[in-house]
Formats: sequence, structure tokens, C-alpha cells
Amino acid sequence: MGGPEMAPHTPPLAGRSSPGLDRSGGQPATARDQDRAPGVPEVPLITSARAEVREADLAGLERDSLMLTAEERRWGRRRVTTTAGRALVLALPTGSVLRLGSVLHVAADWYVVVEGALEPVLAFTPASPEEALRVAFEVGNRHFTLALDGERVLVPDDPAMGHLLTRLDVRFDRVRAVFAPIGMGHRHDR
Repeated sequence: MGGPEMAPHTPPLAGRSSPGLDRSGGQPATARDQDRAPGVPEVPLITSARAEVREADLAGLERDSLMLTAEERRWGRRRVTTTAGRALVLALPTGSVLRLGSVLHVAADWYVVVEGALEPVLAFTPASPEEALRVAFEVGNRHFTLALDGERVLVPDDPAMGHLLTRLDVRFDRVRAVFAPIGMGHRHDR
């Protein structure tokens, strides 16, 4: 069962599974559009969450940024636009997470750095180390992540987190901040 007679239509293995998606691990690729109009630039195809580059190599290049929320930094397959309006195509390996401050792409005269976008969070300053540990345990037990921002602890502005902090009698504020989670965490509903 399952022999070649079952699937005679199976195509032979190829180095590319989609036009423009280079899985060979070779040099940086670009997303190619066969119907692209003349004069329209090719869109860089990003296949690694971090470009290996030295700080000295960036001297004299224009710095561009990609502003992403914590959740967006986990989405590895999509088209994005930088703050300067440049298009990029992300085709990152499954499970990749873009890190704040990482250089994502270097072109001839510009480069792109990953930056955090402001997003809604619940912020509180723990009254004691015990409160901080208790909240961290409860947040993690619900498979949410948390972040530190100086003395403040940040959690996603989610109804479950609001209910939790209220139940634990923790005073919190709804604010907008860059959310850089500690650890990777995961949610059962996603």
C-alpha cells in the first residue's frame, strides 16, 4: 500500500517549491514576479531571522526599520513594509521569531532593523518580590508571556489577563508599550 502505483502524478523533487522561494540555503534571493512591469524593483526575500553582519559593514548605509508587535514578530511568512515604505517578503523557517534590534536585511545602500511597535498591554509595578513571582506563575500557567519594562511588569491586554490581575488584587494600568516577552510561551487557542 502506498507504492508508486498509488500516486503516479507525484512530481519529481525540485530545488524550488514555489516561484521565487529559494530553499537551497544559498545566496539571498528576491521575490520574482514574472509579470513585473519594467522598472519595478524586485522585492527582497528574507529567509533568515538575522543577517550576519558586522556593525562596521553598516557604516554609511541608510537605516530603515520594520515595526512589529510581539505577535507579528512570530509571523514568518508574509509581505511586510518598512517605515521607509520598502517591501520585503518574509519566508522564515517555521518557529522563527524576529528579535528586537536584529538586522534583517542589508542592501547596497540601506539595511533593515527589527523594532518593536507600541501595542496595548497591562502594566503594573509589583508591590513585593512575592507578588511578582505569584503573578509570573499565574500568567505562565495560562500560557501567556510577560515582559519587564524597568520596574514594571507588562502582560498582553487580554480579557483573561485583566481578570487575573483583578482577582489577584494587583493594581494595573492599560498602556501602550513595546512588548518584548521573556521566553517564548504559547497559547492553546492559536
